[in-house]
Amino acid sequence: MTERDLVIIGAGPAGMGAALAARENGVKDIVILERADKAGGILPQCIHNGFGLHRFREELTGPEYALRFLKGLQREDIEIRLNTMVIDITPDLAVTAMGRGAGVTRVRAKAVVLAMGCRERTRGAIQISGTRPSGVITAGAAQRFVNIEGYMPGSEIVILGSGDIGLIMARRLSLEGARVKAVCEIMPRSGGLQRNISQCLNDFSIPLMLNTTVCEIHGRERVTGVTIARVDGRMKPIADTRQYIPCDTLMLSVGLIPENELSLAAGVALAGNGGAGADKYMRTNVPGIFACGNVVHVHDLADYVTEESEEAGKNAARYILGKEICGDGYAFHEKDLEPEEGLSPNERQITCIVCPVGCRLTVRLNDNGGVEGISGNKCGRGKDYAIEEFTAPRRVLTSTVHCGRGRRLAPVKTKGTIPKGLLLPAMAEISKVRLDQPGKAGDTVIGDLLGTGVNVVLTDDV
Repeated sequence: MTERDLVIIGAGPAGMGAALAARENGVKDIVILERADKAGGILPQCIHNGFGLHRFREELTGPEYALRFLKGLQREDIEIRLNTMVIDITPDLAVTAMGRGAGVTRVRAKAVVLAMGCRERTRGAIQISGTRPSGVITAGAAQRFVNIEGYMPGSEIVILGSGDIGLIMARRLSLEGARVKAVCEIMPRSGGLQRNISQCLNDFSIPLMLNTTVCEIHGRERVTGVTIARVDGRMKPIADTRQYIPCDTLMLSVGLIPENELSLAAGVALAGNGGAGADKYMRTNVPGIFACGNVVHVHDLADYVTEESEEAGKNAARYILGKEICGDGYAFHEKDLEPEEGLSPNERQITCIVCPVGCRLTVRLNDNGGVEGISGNKCGRGKDYAIEEFTAPRRVLTSTVHCGRGRRLAPVKTKGTIPKGLLLPAMAEISKVRLDQPGKAGDTVIGDLLGTGVNVVLTDDV
């Protein structure tokens, strides 16, 4: 059994952030154990923008956000063992892992940071009646199929649940040519950020059906349709509201659950949400074991995961070096939701999408349809966005291009906004690109897309 100062389980945004913070606070001997073949956790498949606004004060895609931390790990020469599955952690900090080529290895750590992330709820967790055909898929799995593997899960899709991944996939699938017929949400309000409702559903005229659930799945070999119904105050379907929707795919976006098998093995007490219980310094009840990110509780933003992981890494370092853990600790974030307000005939409400806060803006129009006044914005960018949205709306477009002869995909984005009306024509142009040589994040793959003056660039190294 080898001895290491700090062992971090998971190389997603939580694990990478914790490693860099621990190094900054004096720990030299660090190893990150990651079961996937690439660092970044879920970020490489999150090709959409919206990351980094809090952390870096600029809008990045998931691959770009991951690349910032990966380059930091490389500069600091922090070891990452990929294709390495941790299968056990004991309360005395003995970590057992199985790696490709290395077999079974055991490491004794002075401190451990749990950063395993979370998993999706599946059909079994929500007990939908009906047959068990192919075509029922979780939003995260669909995201990997489309953005990493290059496969479409279906062409006519109903989404159950309005979590952020489901909303983002509604847009992604629409851009790829699928028809998203409805997003059903059993609760009276969406579980996703308002900015995602605006740019993922409203932009594509996808109906959001609140207080509605899927109560039956139809089909034998493949999904042929679903029956939906409104629910009563006890979340039970109302019989006379049942409606059949033909489709070939049911995509589930019904929540995330913190990974907790290793936490339990190590003797870590779980919180009410099933995640590792941790205090504001990210300490668990087991001395020397810290936890951060979605393994503690599911976060809305990767930026908040990074904040929390830096607290965990810093305090793990202090524990290893025998220093007292002190300071203000991590302040847990809640979603910033704005209540709906009554509108006069000349007022409209829109959600600002320039940052994750998603301010609800009230726009007053004059008799000619021009913008007369704006309220509800928490920064000056909100006013500029509202004016643009009512005169010439624009969006950043993210997608993928094919590499070589295989199905390998590379994530790309427009380096700036393009007119919203050009999103589908722009997708058609991007689909023609085939990369036949390596490239770096930021390299241009299409110049002056459709005469907009905006280039399409890689968002990850290829």
